Amino acid sequence: MQLVTEDNITTLAEQRWATAKDPRTAQLMTALVRHLHDFAREVRLTEAEWMTAIQWLTATGQISDEKREEFILASDVLGLSMLVVQMNHRFEPGATPATVLGPFHIEGSPELGFGGDMSDDVAGTPLYITGTVRSLDGSPVPDAVLDVWQADADGAYEAQLDVDEARLRAKYHAREDGTYCVRTIAPKGYSIPMDGPVGDLIGRTEISHFRPAHVHFLLTADGHEPLITHLFEEGAEYLDSDVVFGTKQELVVRYDQREPGSTPDGLECSVPWVEARYDFVLQPCAPH
Repeated sequence: MQLVTEDNITTLAEQRWATAKDPRTAQLMTALVRHLHDFAREVRLTEAEWMTAIQWLTATGQISDEKREEFILASDVLGLSMLVVQMNHRFEPGATPATVLGPFHIEGSPELGFGGDMSDDVAGTPLYITGTVRSLDGSPVPDAVLDVWQADADGAYEAQLDVDEARLRAKYHAREDGTYCVRTIAPKGYSIPMDGPVGDLIGRTEISHFRPAHVHFLLTADGHEPLITHLFEEGAEYLDSDVVFGTKQELVVRYDQREPGSTPDGLECSVPWVEARYDFVLQPCAPH
């Protein structure tokens, strides 16, 4: 019988998890055991602190459901989400950089035509986002799908509200020349949800719990890598302190004020509106 001691417990646990039938699982689990044990030793973790952590993880799971992904939020504020994004999406210079998906994306958004209004009378200043979807070589990417979603003027996403239809989310298709046009409302900066375990933890620090104004995009196109990204408003608050570390200078765009009149979709807007122009550049898939 091999007696377990403080000195050999890590080696014994690693050896057990190394028996995983899948080699990648064995690699992941042995590394996880090693780093967790190293963490506990470094901070001299107490039993009370260990139990507090267990209870926090339990509460995080309990508050999560099909609309609220508290564990994703936890990953976001710890910087882990952006680290994983950047390690897995090392695009060529000139390609639009990727950012976090966030916890509020919903599958199955309705498809709208060029300039279709995804705000559907939600209060706010009309915003038109226009531009071209291009490949790295400058050629247009026809029929690229732009899955778009955002928060309302109060900082709430559809996933946080009790609504029965799609709200501030839609899918658009780039035209043959790669051009696209999204109509929505100008977003506002907002606080992440502070009513759960993640918010409670953030509230014990001096960390800003706000995100700068942004619109989410998920672009897919044949022959190109999928792109999950945001567009941020130039001059918005919290650009330098985004709680999920998602801001990048290449994704900051100017909002130009427009008077009532003609709009990029060839129609008219009866109230003042704003326009943002941005060309998305997609990374071609690596040859097999």
